[in-house]
Amino acid sequence: MEEMMRSSGLMVLKWRLAVVMAEREMDYKELARRSGLHPVTVNKLKNSFSAPPRIDRNTLEKLCTALNCTPGDLIAMPEK
Repeated sequence: MEEMMRSSGLMVLKWRLAVVMAEREMDYKELARRSGLHPVTVNKLKNSFSAPPRIDRNTLEKLCTALNCTPGDLIAMPEK
């Protein structure tokens, strides 16, 4: 899938939410509590390896505030 998206000209961004959560030793329930997001939403976002095609600015801000990070910590360019 990732190769197909690259060949079509789309760049696949890495979604690092699970990594950042692990670095902070925080599970999805705790992140949901701190961010005010629904636990199912947080769990779905955590289990994704590529950046969501669309993420609401408010959601991204809530995640960053709860994790004390920046959007750049959550979204990374793929290695070549």
